[in-house]
Amino acid sequence: MTFPVSDNVAAMKGSSTLIAAQAAADMRARGIDVIDLSVGEPDFDTPDFIKQYAWEGLQKGLTKYTATAGTVEFRRSIVDFFADRFGSHFDDANVAAACGGKQALFNAACTLLNPGDDVLIPKPYWVTFPEIATFCRANSVFIDTESTGFVLTADQVADAITEKTRLLIINSPSNPSGRVIPASEMHRIVEVCAANDVYVLSDDCYLFFAYPPAEPFSLTSLPDELRHYVCVAGSFSKTYAMTGWRIGYTIANPEWTKAMIKLQSHSATHPTSFVQYACAKALQDRDATLAAVKTMTAEYERRRNWLIPRLNEIKGFVCPMPEGAFYAFVDVRGLLGEKYSSSADVADALLNQGFIVVTDGAGFGADGFLRFSYATSMANLERAVEKLKGILGTTTVVSA
Repeated sequence: MTFPVSDNVAAMKGSSTLIAAQAAADMRARGIDVIDLSVGEPDFDTPDFIKQYAWEGLQKGLTKYTATAGTVEFRRSIVDFFADRFGSHFDDANVAAACGGKQALFNAACTLLNPGDDVLIPKPYWVTFPEIATFCRANSVFIDTESTGFVLTADQVADAITEKTRLLIINSPSNPSGRVIPASEMHRIVEVCAANDVYVLSDDCYLFFAYPPAEPFSLTSLPDELRHYVCVAGSFSKTYAMTGWRIGYTIANPEWTKAMIKLQSHSATHPTSFVQYACAKALQDRDATLAAVKTMTAEYERRRNWLIPRLNEIKGFVCPMPEGAFYAFVDVRGLLGEKYSSSADVADALLNQGFIVVTDGAGFGADGFLRFSYATSMANLERAVEKLKGILGTTTVVSA
């Protein structure tokens, strides 16, 4: 007897990144020494001072319900942090807590989209973006950005907008490409959308992981008339190495925020109370928080600078230098032909011959590419490169 899965869920695809992570876990359970370059999870532990704040919250007895929007302290800490870091001007009515960045994205999309609406999604995209649209019975309309080096432009957005367009989802720094949209272009993109009554949902998961000369840029710093069309979905998961804590937030106009609070009141209610306390205190302790982020970003940059030139030494690999996040997005189309018919075949070969787990680009709308996460130790990266060279061979090309 089969279970009658709802049409909304049946139409969705499973997360390819989590499927790859499960493959790695299954191999480890069988005693195989796996090099997992698939998961977008910091290999750093949560900073100790944030853990201490959580323990302080527990000691204070902060174990009960909070307001669905989050505690006043939590929301105020976000207001003050963005004002201090980006010169943003908004208040508590613009902020709502969420159980991680994913729920923030779902809350924003589900309160805006109607069946039949069009959602603009630049390719390559994070695997969840089109599935959110699918769940809302909206249509994903993809913008191919390969011609601009995987950097979305305002002209591309303008060309894609129709009368059915309701929402644009952006992600900078990008998962999976690591590219960063310049601040001036982000401004122009929102201007184009606002002029056409199109809203913008910005996934800011990797906001602070931008390598110099790129700079973190927040759409919350835009003028009020543009910010009305923007919802920022923020997360503590990657920036503060808190993936398991499940806390995020949205920053949007008050009407949109009220709708998201209403929706969340019937789903998760609110994130964990003492976690809200810890995050609020961490944002108030700005020097320690930004120092921790700077340390992690510097280490990711060091790994990037070592890894990318060496990936480009591998036969059939072409990988530009990412400007943010912690992913290498490798073009493997040079390997396709008699031996491999798709990037999935290449990923399978790496898994079966080298016990290296990577994520197939098809899940990001980019068949012919592989995503390598360098949120792992240098020792793992060194081992992986040696195995890759053994499986695929090397080329005289040193850099892309």
